[in-house]
Amino acid sequence: MAERARDTSARTRARAARTRAASKPVPRAPRLGVDDWLDAAFALLVSDGVAEVKITRLCEQLGVTKGSFYWHFADIDELMTAIADRWVETQNEVLRGLMQVESMPVAERLQTISELLVEHRTRTVEAAIREWARTNGRVADAVRELDQRIFDLVRTALLDWGFGQDDARLRAGLLVYAGIGFVHAGNNLPTPTKAEIQALFRLVVGDTPA
Repeated sequence: MAERARDTSARTRARAARTRAASKPVPRAPRLGVDDWLDAAFALLVSDGVAEVKITRLCEQLGVTKGSFYWHFADIDELMTAIADRWVETQNEVLRGLMQVESMPVAERLQTISELLVEHRTRTVEAAIREWARTNGRVADAVRELDQRIFDLVRTALLDWGFGQDDARLRAGLLVYAGIGFVHAGNNLPTPTKAEIQALFRLVVGDTPA
């Protein structure tokens, strides 16, 4: 009798445990929005390159199923187009910000531009974007537009500084190419300090207007 009672009690406890377990909420995958997917995809593009932006890898990183991805995007191409759209808009904001530089005194303008050549984005992001531009026409157009805009700003500032047309063009090219070179050097060469950038700037344009 006592043994039967113990068995009954054990079964009762087991049923109670199963009931409690069933009543606990089942953890759900995080609810992701479009921006979450864009952020993750862009981070993967920067770290591993555009060829590694794949649905499977993104789902693994975000801890969700492919169904979550297809809720927001028809395919990987639509995702990449959305990333390009966002990045181009970011570049448009940079271009609008550069308009404020044009109103600065010429010496301050040149100094600001020389620092922008290496500081407006991190070198890792810049290198990844320029690599992506090799296969994405819209991104390539945005990169080209920003490069040209910066070159024009530098050339105009050098003209205002007192250089002639040819000298201004050559020196502007030297500064802009130096900025792009800092990006592509990556970790192969020491990162220039702000003081070194200023020294390069003075070497190219001098200390005072002509």
